Amino acid sequence: MLKLTATLAALGLFVGSALAAPPTVLTTTRIAAGLSSPVYATASPGDETRIFIVEQAGRIKILKNGLINATAFLDIATPKVLSGGERGLLGLAFHPSYATNGFFFVYYTRKSDGALVVERYTRLTDDTADANSGVVVFGPVAHPTNTNHNGGCIQFGPDGYLYIGTGDGGGGGDSPCNAQKGTTYLGKIVRIDADNWTVPPATNPFVSPTDGILDLIWATGVRNPWRWSFDRETGDLHLADVGQNAVEEINFVPAGTGSGANFGWKIMEGNNCFGTGNCPVGTPACNDPVFTDPIHTYQHNAAGGFSITGGYVYRGCAIPDLKGTYFFADYVSNKIWSYKVVGGAVTALTVRTTELDPPGTLAITSVSSFGEDACGEILICDHNGEVFKIVPATTPPAGVDLGNGEVAFNGQSPKLSVCGLLDTGNTADFSLKTAPPNKTLVLFVGLSQNPIPLFGGTFVPALPAPLIVPLGTGPTGEFTFPIPGGGGPIDLYVQGLIDDVGASDDVTLTNAVKLQFQS
Repeated sequence: MLKLTATLAALGLFVGSALAAPPTVLTTTRIAAGLSSPVYATASPGDETRIFIVEQAGRIKILKNGLINATAFLDIATPKVLSGGERGLLGLAFHPSYATNGFFFVYYTRKSDGALVVERYTRLTDDTADANSGVVVFGPVAHPTNTNHNGGCIQFGPDGYLYIGTGDGGGGGDSPCNAQKGTTYLGKIVRIDADNWTVPPATNPFVSPTDGILDLIWATGVRNPWRWSFDRETGDLHLADVGQNAVEEINFVPAGTGSGANFGWKIMEGNNCFGTGNCPVGTPACNDPVFTDPIHTYQHNAAGGFSITGGYVYRGCAIPDLKGTYFFADYVSNKIWSYKVVGGAVTALTVRTTELDPPGTLAITSVSSFGEDACGEILICDHNGEVFKIVPATTPPAGVDLGNGEVAFNGQSPKLSVCGLLDTGNTADFSLKTAPPNKTLVLFVGLSQNPIPLFGGTFVPALPAPLIVPLGTGPTGEFTFPIPGGGGPIDLYVQGLIDDVGASDDVTLTNAVKLQFQS
C-alpha cells in the first residue's frame, strides 16, 4: 500500500507532515426532513447506502440516495404501538449478522396496555421488512400506572448480547422504588441472548436460582435510560440517565465491567441523595460505595437543561481529530456538548450548540436522539421532523465518489472510498471494499478527468494517466490504508481496474474517486 503514497510524493504533494492540524471547525447538514417525530437513526452493519429512521408512531423509514423511501421499511403503528408523550416505537437494533440472517429488533410500548416489549423482525428485501414476522424476545413488562419513563434504548454490546434499558415505571420519584428491586425489570439494564432469548446468558450477574433477582437483569438503579451507547472501538458504555428534579447524569462503564452495577436511583439522583421510600430491606444508603457514580452531571438550570439525550463517541473517518469525542445534548434546553474520557475522567468538555447550528434558517431543537451511520459519522434527530449530520464546516472532504463502477463476476460492485481530511496534519482512509479476492488491481491516478467508454464501462481519469499503481485485492477483497494530507490544493482522480476472468472483457472497473488535497 506504500506504492500509492509514493505516487503522491512523486506528484510533489507534501506527505507525512509533522505539523499538527488545528481543531476542525464543525457544523451540521440536514440529511432528512418531513418526518413524523423521529426518535432514532442508525445503519445496519456495513450498509453505507441506507439510514434507518425510527418514527415514534410505529414506523421505520429508510433514507437512501438523499431521499426517504415512499414505503416504510416497517410499519407496526396500527396493530401494535401505543404512541404519544413518552410512549411509542422507541428503539431499534440490528443483529450483528443482519447481512446474512436479516434479523433486527425493536422496542415499543404495547397498544393494548402500554407494556414494554422487545420484538424481533426479519428483513424481506433490502428496503422492506416482513411486518408479520414479529417474535417477542423480551417482555411484555407491565407498565400500567404511568405513561412516562419507558426507557426504549436497545443496543448490541461488544459481547454480542442485546442490552435493553427500561424506565422505572414513571410518575415521579419512583414511588415503588422499582429501580432498586430485583423482582421487577423496571428501572434496569437487561441483557439477553438474541439468538436464544429463552435462556439467560450464563454470565449474567443474577442467574443464581436462589438470589431472588430476575435472571436477565444486568444492572440496576436507573430512572429513565432514554439514550445510551457502546463505543464501537473500545466497547465502553456511555449510559445517560434522565434526572428527576435537579440533576442529569452520564455513567461511564469501561468495557468488560459493569455486570451487577447499581447506578443509584432512587437513593441518589446524580451525586445527590434523593429518597428511600418503599425500597427493599438491605438497599444501600446514600453515598454507599456500592453505587457507580456518574462520570458527568449537570444541573437543572438555563446553563444545563432538564432532560438529557445521550449520544455516541465519534469513530468516523471524516473528521480525524474528533475521534474519541463523546456527544450528548439536552432535549429541553437544546444545548449540545462533547467531551473525551481520559483516565476515567471527563476532559475537554465543550459546548457545541452554536458550532453545530446548521447554516441558514435551519435550527436543531428538541434533540430526541443521536445515531451513527455505517461509517461512524454522527447523526442528530430533531424530534420536530428532521435528521442532521455532523460534518466539517470549512475543509472539503478528502474524497468525492464519482461513480461509474461495474459489477464484478462475483456479483458484487468493487468500491473505492476516501474518508477523512487531506489538509496539512490530517490523514484520510483510502479503502477498497467488496472486490473479488486475490485479483490483480491496478490504480490509475490522473490530474484531471475525461470520462470515456472503456471495458464496457466508463473510465474517468484522463489518459494517459501520469501514474499507474499495481496492487492486489488481497484474500478478502478489501483493504484500508492512510493517506497523509497537505501539499495542495490539488485534485487527483483515481480509478481501479481489476483482472476479473468471467466479467465483461475479463476486467472490472471500480468506481472513480476524486482526492481533494488541501494546503
